[in-house]
Amino acid sequence: MEPLVIVCKDRAEWLEARRDGLGASDAAAVLGISPWKTNVQLWEEKCRLVQPEDIGDKPAVQYGNDAEPLLRQFFALDHPEYLVTFTPYKIIKHPALPFITCTPDGELEETATGRRGGLEIKTTEILSATGWLHWKDRIPDNYYAQVCHQMLATGWEFTELLVQIKYVTADGADRKEVRHYKIERADALEDIALIQREAPVFWRCVEQRRRPNLKLPPI
Repeated sequence: MEPLVIVCKDRAEWLEARRDGLGASDAAAVLGISPWKTNVQLWEEKCRLVQPEDIGDKPAVQYGNDAEPLLRQFFALDHPEYLVTFTPYKIIKHPALPFITCTPDGELEETATGRRGGLEIKTTEILSATGWLHWKDRIPDNYYAQVCHQMLATGWEFTELLVQIKYVTADGADRKEVRHYKIERADALEDIALIQREAPVFWRCVEQRRRPNLKLPPI
C-alpha cells in the first residue's frame, strides 16, 4: 500500500496538522529516549493540555532552517546517483496507521535501481567532550529513532542522514564538520518493528486521554 500524502499551505497549517499524529521527531519521546522531552510531556501536547513550545525563533533553530536548503543542494551535487526532490509542508502518513507521519527533508530515488528513500538533515552543536560520545562510531539514539520512524511511515528502503556538527577546538577555534550516514531499512527492521508496536500503544493513550507511564532515557 502506498502511504497517504497531504501538503499544507503554510507553516501554521503544517504545525496544526502535526498535532494530530506522531511525527518522526516524536519517535524518541514515545520510546523514552529523547534528551528533550518525556513521553508524558508529548502526551500532554497531543491531548492539547499544554501548548507545544514554539522554538522557531531560537538561534540554533533559525540556523538549521536557513542551512537546510543549502545542505540539501550540496547533497544533490555530491550524490548524482540520486534524484533529489523536496516539497515544503508535505506530510506523509502510514497507509494503515495514519497517525504515524513524517515530513522528510528530501525525497530520494536511486537513478540506477529506482529504489526510494528519504533525506534527513540535521545541524547540531557539541559543547563538551562528552557530547562526542553520542557520535563515536554511531548516531545518537534520538536521531536513529527518527530515521526508523520515517521509514515506517513511508515504506521507503533507506534514509540518508546528513549532519553538520558545530564545535569549538581546544584552542578556541570554531569548526564545522559534515557527516553522512546511510541507513538501510533491511538493517533496521527490528527497530522499525519496535516503533510500530509502541506508537499505537501511545496513540491509544492520546485517544483515550489516559496518561501513559513515564519512560525515561537510560543514564
